[in-house]
Amino acid sequence: MGRCEVVCFTSDHNASFARLTPARVRTVVEAWADRTAELSALPGVEQVFCFENRGEEIGVTLHHPHGQIYAYPFVTPKTERMLVGARAYGNRHPGANLFADVLAAERAAGERVVTSNEHWTAFVPAVARWPFEVHLYPHRQVPDIPTLTNEERDAFGPVYLDVLRRFDGLFGPPMPYIAAWHQAPVRVDRPLAYLHLQLFSIRRAPGKLKYLAGSESAMGVFINDVRPEQAARMLREVAL
Repeated sequence: MGRCEVVCFTSDHNASFARLTPARVRTVVEAWADRTAELSALPGVEQVFCFENRGEEIGVTLHHPHGQIYAYPFVTPKTERMLVGARAYGNRHPGANLFADVLAAERAAGERVVTSNEHWTAFVPAVARWPFEVHLYPHRQVPDIPTLTNEERDAFGPVYLDVLRRFDGLFGPPMPYIAAWHQAPVRVDRPLAYLHLQLFSIRRAPGKLKYLAGSESAMGVFINDVRPEQAARMLREVAL
């Protein structure tokens, strides 16, 4: 049996995650870490997923700033596919980790990096599916939020808030988005995993959304409206 929990980010009904202070974000990180550890210890829980849905375009009906935490009694299909790819990459490159190498390549290239600090880098992936999609990685490979150090937890807030505010500054109205933490399964393949946050929006331009039409829905082949390099440049150029 799984579990579902709700995390309220603030008592201010009219606020948003982007308007939180770094200190408040640190409190939220502590909540994510605590609940991940507690839920992972429950019998039958195989994966813990912390996430936020924001905006009516995403389907949100409760507008108070909040996120959710699901404890699944199975490893999700998305995570299984990611770990299959990581395992295959490790077999071809003994001793290497797929996610660590992707992060290193993005940091070295630089053109898709949106912002970074000593402990975190936020970048638009080279194969982004969504018009505006950013991945946030800690520089140290860890399996889940509870294993982040105090310094890494402190450093997350400034980078994430920077990205969220750039999202909101792109087109004027607040950006609808999904923020999804990718954590390692509780019991299997933890050395293959690499904690990271995926942030993406279905808004592709002012007043326009990205719909999953024929190619995406029927064939699973995403056709992006914005090149990753262009998306990163647009985000970097937002005046904060």
